[in-house]
Amino acid sequence: MSRANFRRAAVWLAVALSILAIILASAAPAKAASYQRGSSGSVVSQIQTKLKNWGYYSGAVDGVYGSGTEKAVRLFQQKNGLTVDGKVGSATLAAMGINPGTASASGGQNLDLLARLISAEARGEPYAGQVAVGAVVLNRVRHPSFPNTISGVIYQNGAFSCISDGQFWQPVAQSAYQAARDALNGSDPSGGAIYYFNPAKATSKWIWSRPLIVVIGSHRFCS
Repeated sequence: MSRANFRRAAVWLAVALSILAIILASAAPAKAASYQRGSSGSVVSQIQTKLKNWGYYSGAVDGVYGSGTEKAVRLFQQKNGLTVDGKVGSATLAAMGINPGTASASGGQNLDLLARLISAEARGEPYAGQVAVGAVVLNRVRHPSFPNTISGVIYQNGAFSCISDGQFWQPVAQSAYQAARDALNGSDPSGGAIYYFNPAKATSKWIWSRPLIVVIGSHRFCS
């Protein structure tokens, strides 16, 4: 091979390697977001809001990941069977129902599913009662006795009568969307309930045995 041909081959090889590196870099999975002491921003505010609403955190919701936030995260991780490291990685974010890749933790399919359930189960109830029904779904997601996704909880066999009687597929009340957003953002008027029922309609003796937390409108919310 002549010197000129060798140079041309070397140039083409360098170009090919550069293109290959770009392709591999674009195909590589993005590193999962992680938040820890020293982090700041809107996602940290979401973390603090949820921890505060769930009783793990008593500090200011200021978007700054300090020692108080870290301590609250550790308590949340311990309670929910997560690795207790005080850092909010992908597993802890998922357990909290936070998706940092979207503009809001309440976007997408989960919002639609939750709003549809709230509308079917609590249409006509006080607004706090609608939020509380959404919160029960999310409390079940975090509870070890239930499926760990919103869709799994909602579609669990026999969990909600609105699935079997067709109410789930009726038009969704507008207030249910806002109630779903509030629940997804950590509001929980149910006080951590994983069950609720209407005493005027309940036929199960077992549901009456559940410890009462609060009554909102027509529903009793229980642990």
